[in-house]
Amino acid sequence: MKVSKVKSIVLLVFSFITLISYSAFSQSSSAISGKILNGKNEPLSGVSVTIEGLSSGTSSDVEGRFTIGVPASKPLSIKVSAVGYREKKVTDVTVTAGKTEELNVFLEEASKKLENVVVKSSGTRRESVNALIAYQKNTSTVSQVISAEAIRRSPDKNTGEILKRIPGASVQEGKYLVVRGLSDRYNQAMLNGILLSSTEPDRKTFSFDIFPASMIDNLIINKSFIPELSGEWAGGLVQVNTKDVPSSNFLNIQLGTGFNTQTVGKDFYTYKGGELDWLGIDDGTRGLPAGLPTKSQFSDAGTTKVQQNAFGTQFENVWSAQKNANRFLPVLNKSFQLSGGFNKVLPGNNKLGALFAITYNQQNRRTEFQNTLYSFQNNLPSVNFDYNNDKYSQDVLVGALGNITLQLGANHKISFKNLVNVNSSDYVTKRTGKDFEFNSSLGENIRATELALKSNTFFNTQLAGDHNFPALQSKLHWYGSFNILDQYIPDQRRLQYNQNPETPNAPFIALIATSKTSQKSGSRYYGFLNDYIYNTGADLATSFKLFDLNQTVKAGYFFQVKDRLFDSRPFAIYIPSGENLAIQTLPDDKIFNPENFGNGADEKLAFNELAGDRFRYVANTILNAGFLQFDNQFSTKLRATWGVRVEDYDQVIGSLKQSDPRHLHTRTTDLLPGFNLTYKVNNNANIRLSGSQTVIRPEFRELSDFQFYDFELGATVAGYRNLVRTKVTNADLRYELYPRAGELFTAGVFYKYFKNPIESYFNAVAGGGSSYNFLNADKANGFGAELELRKKLDFTDVLRNFTFQTNLSYIYNRVESQAAQIKRPMQGQSPYVFNASLQYELEKLGLNTTLLYNQIGDRILYVGGDNAPPIWEASRPLIDLQVAKKIMKNKGELKLNLSDILNQATNYYVDLNENSRYDKGVDALAIRRKFGTNISFSFAYNIR
Repeated sequence: MKVSKVKSIVLLVFSFITLISYSAFSQSSSAISGKILNGKNEPLSGVSVTIEGLSSGTSSDVEGRFTIGVPASKPLSIKVSAVGYREKKVTDVTVTAGKTEELNVFLEEASKKLENVVVKSSGTRRESVNALIAYQKNTSTVSQVISAEAIRRSPDKNTGEILKRIPGASVQEGKYLVVRGLSDRYNQAMLNGILLSSTEPDRKTFSFDIFPASMIDNLIINKSFIPELSGEWAGGLVQVNTKDVPSSNFLNIQLGTGFNTQTVGKDFYTYKGGELDWLGIDDGTRGLPAGLPTKSQFSDAGTTKVQQNAFGTQFENVWSAQKNANRFLPVLNKSFQLSGGFNKVLPGNNKLGALFAITYNQQNRRTEFQNTLYSFQNNLPSVNFDYNNDKYSQDVLVGALGNITLQLGANHKISFKNLVNVNSSDYVTKRTGKDFEFNSSLGENIRATELALKSNTFFNTQLAGDHNFPALQSKLHWYGSFNILDQYIPDQRRLQYNQNPETPNAPFIALIATSKTSQKSGSRYYGFLNDYIYNTGADLATSFKLFDLNQTVKAGYFFQVKDRLFDSRPFAIYIPSGENLAIQTLPDDKIFNPENFGNGADEKLAFNELAGDRFRYVANTILNAGFLQFDNQFSTKLRATWGVRVEDYDQVIGSLKQSDPRHLHTRTTDLLPGFNLTYKVNNNANIRLSGSQTVIRPEFRELSDFQFYDFELGATVAGYRNLVRTKVTNADLRYELYPRAGELFTAGVFYKYFKNPIESYFNAVAGGGSSYNFLNADKANGFGAELELRKKLDFTDVLRNFTFQTNLSYIYNRVESQAAQIKRPMQGQSPYVFNASLQYELEKLGLNTTLLYNQIGDRILYVGGDNAPPIWEASRPLIDLQVAKKIMKNKGELKLNLSDILNQATNYYVDLNENSRYDKGVDALAIRRKFGTNISFSFAYNIR
């Protein structure tokens, strides 16, 4: 696609969203909008919403949503009532002219004694905060909720950063979720109620940074299993819900900039790429040369050496990085967001609503990291290499969202939701240090470079319907979706020079020799991954009365087909004769000039593609799942949500041909029971007890024979075809106290038993050949305790505008293997997770400030293989700050965000004294990363 055409498309999309949103405008009057739920977090339709003293009124729809026009600037009282529920009155509601105020309400069931009692609350903000807490209080599971308001108050730019605020949760590498000390592979993700799959080709995980925070309406993190949801998780099930239909017409624009303290004012390196790098996609500059033979044809039998070398000269000859002349402007971060929507009333009490948004974020970052690889004999470390690295990355996250909803009366709704994101990293890594592979005593001095673009494109489209049948007391929900995940790594280039320290003034010599398969130096790599995921399903819930109490039975079916096509084309440049110093001492911008490739001469450069089926694979899974679930009230105090889910999982990986040695076919059927008991001590306190059986299945990559060399790790990553699924038994007990609106205190304990847990292993080998792979341990047991507190500090006038929130989790987890005679913590788990926040709000001045703290305990990054000790990640504190101020009559907002203020290094180490913590000077430091502090400024303006 031509660059000019792509730019035209981007401009057209931008103009379309602006036009659609703005044309829908009409002068929007003041309004109140929200959602009404009952004590089971079920939406209530047909609920009456009226304004005292006014004749206007409305009723809620199938999702419990309502919108009502109101006069501005006048304190109002809103009355919410429904048959069988206690009437609620919200007083002292003031709405700004032209603005829509959010009001979410929970209605309590009316008892015979309290039938006519009216529950009063004050103000929309207080009632909405109370509704958020009430949602967690009324849910049938152990779970946490993050609202759009909480997201807005944090400096987090994507979902991955938001999730580290959850009790018992932390995030690896800014995007991979760890819940209750369980590594990312033990967690699952859903988007708008539909199951997602792994976003990474090399690990079983979901990269939550693909969802911009501005597009998220709320996040729900389940920590206990219920049969209606996926049974493939053990730590947390994260439900990501994107913004839905707006309550009124709006158009919002936001601009921002910022910098990283470790980047601005310092040298920053980039390399020549394409004209669309700013969008996170390659325009073909890095593409394979035209006419290049297929993998099967590019071999000694398919092409001659002369032809292979000729193809080697047709690739883009860019192997060097250039330093930016200006140390400031090119490394400033950029952000932009445009969102708009409308809600239009149609004839026949029908409504049509739409929401559109585009977002763009570009971050430039210089990351310092050290990497030292050890091999071990008698538990004593011997250095294989010692590298110092500077990584210069330009990370782009660009996304678009388009949701359209048709409301048919009060009982039927059809929605069409679409989301597309491009998440890319275009980077240069410059390396210096020592390599002991060829000189085990002194080591050789090295300098190396890696140039690469890694681009992930995620697309999701969903069609769903909700139908309420009041006469039957039943609700039907159906859905279908299609997901695409494409990963493209075009022309990843690596080049290393070595210098002999024993020879004074010795030249640096390119590490290019007779090896035709090296991926360490003189290599070019292309990776193509395509995941296509098809989902469909439906569920039917029917309510009835038993013993004068509400009961619900729900049944449903889920079907998923997932296809993966993975192909890679690794190329190697070598010298058949083994040495040509005249070429090998050339600088990186000249060494691979076309004239240096041989035409049949062995002393010049030669070009080769690594052959073999291990560099490609296909995979397919078919998941059939059905569930039956009951939600029973045995008394006004005791509630049980229980049932069973059946999952039949059929998987083929490697090749679809049974005769192919890569072919691996497995099929398992799992019966997954689950129960959740809630005892209502009083209106402000719950006791919860839950138990379940879940499974964790190996990911495609973990089972495949594909191997590749990881430049940062300095080792090969490989799969293992004999992995089996992990079965997990879960139990939870929790006490919850909700003393007043917006406050809570919870304390709980949990237990997990793992049969055949899957872990990531590191096998260190002296002289090269080290690898990372996956293995099953025999079993593991985990015990944990969690505390959470949210408290307003209004017991004194000095602190009346402050709210304090904190959570602490402690986890004791041990893996056991009789064969290996081990007993240690599970890979990826933390012994503790601590979060805290302090919020200050002065509503009259439109000022709010949030200070956030996060820290996790030391955890195992990789299990050690061949009697080597594991590599640990050391604990480090994180402090973030946001200050926001409303301006321009509350239509504009300024924000200052500071992320990772302390900027302490992340240390990964070998625990030589075996005390599970990093002791500088005693333990062997393996990896050290320092990311810098991010400082950003943004301005948002709302048009109404």
